[in-house]
Amino acid sequence: MPYGLSDATIALLKKVFDRYEQVSEVILYGSRAKGNYAEGSDIDLTLKGQELEFSDLQNISKDIDDLLLPWMVDISIFTTIKNNDLIEHIQQVGKTIYKRPRP
Repeated sequence: MPYGLSDATIALLKKVFDRYEQVSEVILYGSRAKGNYAEGSDIDLTLKGQELEFSDLQNISKDIDDLLLPWMVDISIFTTIKNNDLIEHIQQVGKTIYKRPRP
């Protein structure tokens, strides 16, 4: 179980991301990416992709909420992050959990 998430959980998340063509990559960061997570640790995700908008983030968040996962999921759009320390953290320890295949 990489990152404390079952293959089934990761597959469910990937199905959500597949529905949004704007999403090219999803990066897991935070304690789950570092490997020092606790059982109830949240899932921190940031999205990369062309033309991602706040409405996409809202829709994806709703779809993830509908999965009824037993963890909080914090989701962001990478290009909108203003905190340089967070950007550096994502670049250093982030793990890609989804990458859209090129056509």
